[in-house]
Amino acid sequence: MPAEPSTKATAWAIFDRIVADAAPAGVHSNPWLRSGETLSYRPDFRVLRKLLGVPLYLDAPSTTGVPALALDVWLSYELRRAGFHPDGVWPRPTDPRIMPGAIANLLDGLPQKERQLIEHRLRRSMKGVAGSSASILGKHYMKQVDVVMSDWDTGPELLISTKRMDSSFGKNAANRVEESYGDAKNLRLRHPLAALGFVYGLRSTILTSEPDKAEWLIDLLAKLGTEDDAYHAVALVMIDYEAEAAESPDKEVDSVESAETDALFEIVDVETAAVDEALAALPDIAIRHDTVPPALQPARFLATMANRVIDISPVTRHREARRRRACAAED
Repeated sequence: MPAEPSTKATAWAIFDRIVADAAPAGVHSNPWLRSGETLSYRPDFRVLRKLLGVPLYLDAPSTTGVPALALDVWLSYELRRAGFHPDGVWPRPTDPRIMPGAIANLLDGLPQKERQLIEHRLRRSMKGVAGSSASILGKHYMKQVDVVMSDWDTGPELLISTKRMDSSFGKNAANRVEESYGDAKNLRLRHPLAALGFVYGLRSTILTSEPDKAEWLIDLLAKLGTEDDAYHAVALVMIDYEAEAAESPDKEVDSVESAETDALFEIVDVETAAVDEALAALPDIAIRHDTVPPALQPARFLATMANRVIDISPVTRHREARRRRACAAED
């Protein structure tokens, strides 16, 4: 009997379809816009709203890692829209989610039969070559990072950590920010040239249930992005929805630090009909831009991260990202 897909495996199948539909045949829209001398980045919030609806549709608690994973999938999708190589941005849009570009190029160049054999070995045993999450060595300790651009010949070029909080604001908000501050120092001290970012997903109910806590947290996030030796950019995604999320009230979990045990890959089939049904029934999600200060807007964050990677790299690298930025459409 085939294995029943876990909540995370089902979520991945729906995430992958949303992203694939947004980029038919792998062709992404160009996010860059130009108005006079001003260059700006326009995120695809339509895709983000769909991705954020998946954990609600699946009734997935934070312990599955699925709610935070929606942010990771969107950020990696946006980096591909910016023109960075699909295999160089992790999580990738297909299994394995983490795999160096050299291995992806090797697989692409193999005959189909040989490729299938090597992919089978990758899925089963080669943890040092591919995986479901990325761990990066900082100055003092290894840290799992949610969205990564890295390869053997460059080392980390971009590192983004994400957190998601839908409830228990008073109990957990300070802890999440304090952890992120320490992680930033740890990673930045070993990888000073890498673009380092932090994205915080927060349910908008905090604005009415705990307005003082919301004010304090938003201010703290803004300050987190002004340290010279910490994050280059910080973003706040204010998530607004009516349905009650399936929450684990006493514990918040990162997408890569899920309490649900991960194999290297979960080899299961999620039926196409199940994905179609999910897409037709995704709940309505809104993004509250009006409550987020300019310094924490996702558009500014994505522009800062993409520009930093491009600007500190040799002109021979990231050619498609450079071309897309140079060919920005007039707004």
